[in-house]
Amino acid sequence: MYKYKLSVVIVNYNVKYFLEQCLRSVEAAVAGLEVEIFVVDNHSTDGSVEYLKPKFPRVVFITNEDNEGFSRANNRAIRQAGGEYILLLNPDTVVGEESIRTLCFMMDEHPECGAAGVKMINGNGAFLAESKRSFPTPRVAFCKLSGLSKLFPRSQVFSRYTLPFLNPDKPHSVDVLSGAFMLLRHDALKKAGLLDEAFFMYGEDIDLSYRIKQSDYQNYYIPERLLHYKGESTRHSDIKYIKAFYHAMLIFYRKYYPRSGFLMRGLIRLGIAAKIMFAGLFGSSKDKKRRKQKVKHRRLLVLCREEHFEAAGKACVRQMPDMEFVNLWDIGEERVMDAINRKNQMKSFTDYAFCFPDVRFEQMLLFMDKLINKKAVYHIYHSENGVLISPGDK
Repeated sequence: MYKYKLSVVIVNYNVKYFLEQCLRSVEAAVAGLEVEIFVVDNHSTDGSVEYLKPKFPRVVFITNEDNEGFSRANNRAIRQAGGEYILLLNPDTVVGEESIRTLCFMMDEHPECGAAGVKMINGNGAFLAESKRSFPTPRVAFCKLSGLSKLFPRSQVFSRYTLPFLNPDKPHSVDVLSGAFMLLRHDALKKAGLLDEAFFMYGEDIDLSYRIKQSDYQNYYIPERLLHYKGESTRHSDIKYIKAFYHAMLIFYRKYYPRSGFLMRGLIRLGIAAKIMFAGLFGSSKDKKRRKQKVKHRRLLVLCREEHFEAAGKACVRQMPDMEFVNLWDIGEERVMDAINRKNQMKSFTDYAFCFPDVRFEQMLLFMDKLINKKAVYHIYHSENGVLISPGDK
């Protein structure tokens, strides 16, 4: 019925080096599968298509004449997709070599699964709570916006939005999956419908998750690791982000809960206004404080083969001139994960740089997830082109 096992769809906007890294990880992860890969470029001005097209001849590039938003751009590729499964993937992500195959096999065995999501970690190795969520019903939304979810973080009544009481290292049936990585059963998508293009940038994943469950399928959270830089130009303290995100929530709210009354909608809007005011007053000062903290006593460990250490070290120092010293973890002599057992030694480092392809993406993600220090900063150096990818890059 379907020409391919999997269709991968990535929407890009001005992040060509992140996208290059993402495509490298996807190519490694889909080895052995019948797959097609689409990149939909939303009128990037950084030369993304010209730069990447020669490097990835198997990828189908779709170029838009303007920024059409996330939903519409995804739908352009989905309409052409011939895969039994469709993976919506952000360009600022890295997938492990085994994750995509594992999830496809899981969905083969569970026909009730309409969509699957993963355990997302950020550039510090910290778990991203939006990996698994509940629907933002009026009650759930009120608890989040009023601060009750923070006061009672383990409560199944007041803290349902990000489901913190569910173990992130175990699989669960959940309501909402993140659009940064959403593996969809094509049949379920046909039944539920494409992404709602009323959502320009946020909320489309919540809406689609809702319709998949309405179509008698389940959404599964599976603890396969994914590095997600979270669109580094967007910050939760940024007023534009807050307005865009909560505007999307109001679209969802009006669409599915139109009878909840004027009072509840007013409370939601009041909470949004409070968050915007708080961000305006304190957001910039927090960002400045965070930047100042990052430059104190920086020490780097480069995980690579000895022959790549000089080039990797120079690239890191060029990008981070405040680095106090740079050390080598020679994976030609010791395994990557052996470093985790050197707990006292690892405490002295503020930054870690993995050299690809010396270190597999799967190993990087495992290291980041298991290292206890969640303030460390992780970088990936690509020896083939000399590019260093770091959180905060553009």
